[in-house]
Amino acid sequence: MILYLDTSALVKAYVREKSSKEIILAMQNCDPVATHLIAFVEAHAAFSRLIREKKINQKEHESIKSAFINDWENYMQIENNKQLLEQAADFSDAFSLRAYDSMHLAAATLLFRQSKQPLLFACFDQHLNKAAKILGLDLLVI
Repeated sequence: MILYLDTSALVKAYVREKSSKEIILAMQNCDPVATHLIAFVEAHAAFSRLIREKKINQKEHESIKSAFINDWENYMQIENNKQLLEQAADFSDAFSLRAYDSMHLAAATLLFRQSKQPLLFACFDQHLNKAAKILGLDLLVI
């Protein structure tokens, strides 16, 4: 089974938060674990925000970033193409989604349609989950 992580779910694998254990368990039980390339930038931004908000210190930040960078190549990384961008734009309009949420939804939907495996969509944004459910994606329920 494919596990698709949007950035909100991916970050929980590196930062101890509510539902981190469940995300890590799902990652261990699924193969492959996929995300869109934009998650690389979004995760770094999330890690930096944690420093600014004084939720982690510099040493923790470096450790988290290092672990994430080391793991990055293990993820199935969905790249941009014209079809994906057009689909994301359509989803942005149809579901009133933010740009990167639309990219994640388009990537997961494309992967689901092209794959012969079931796909679980992991996300912690209710609005994005609602759109994913409407499109027929199974949600990782935590």
